[in-house]
Amino acid sequence: MAKTLSEGKDKKDYFIREAVIDDLDIIQKIYAYHVENGLGSFEELPPQSEEVHKRIIQARNLSLPYLVAEKNSSVKGFAYVSPFRNRSAYRYTLEDSVYVAPESVGIGIGSTLLSNLIQKCAALGFRQMIAVIGDSENQASINLHLKHGFSHIGVMPSVGFKFGRWVDSVRMQRPLGQGDQTTPN
Repeated sequence: MAKTLSEGKDKKDYFIREAVIDDLDIIQKIYAYHVENGLGSFEELPPQSEEVHKRIIQARNLSLPYLVAEKNSSVKGFAYVSPFRNRSAYRYTLEDSVYVAPESVGIGIGSTLLSNLIQKCAALGFRQMIAVIGDSENQASINLHLKHGFSHIGVMPSVGFKFGRWVDSVRMQRPLGQGDQTTPN
């Protein structure tokens, strides 16, 4: 398994690598925190480790990256892509997801994870990446995506209801590789 050495804002090394079975529990805990405390995910009940395992297997079966950021032998964040939609015309478009452990937010882990996803997906021949961001006030995620070349493509007002309030869904998009400038292979 290849590891990519990265350096965050705190100047302490961390590695980006493919998720393995031993990462399931920490991935589940990180995601559960965001489900229970944030609007980035519209899930209201955190999935158990078995469901997280299914999601990793789904990514692997499609040869899509499912990455973790490891620091001091501990997973501090994860990121993956999934097909944007199931219809065949969407086959070159992916949706990204990035989650960072609450104690590790703001030190560059999310940025490095997203950068690695973009590079890997472009190398795989995909042409577009979509971000579906919960809550138009989620400036951390919006700014992360802007930093990596995503553009705002729309807001779907009040499509989710979580924590007793209506929540928007922000859509952002960026080309991968040659984007729509050439016909895919």
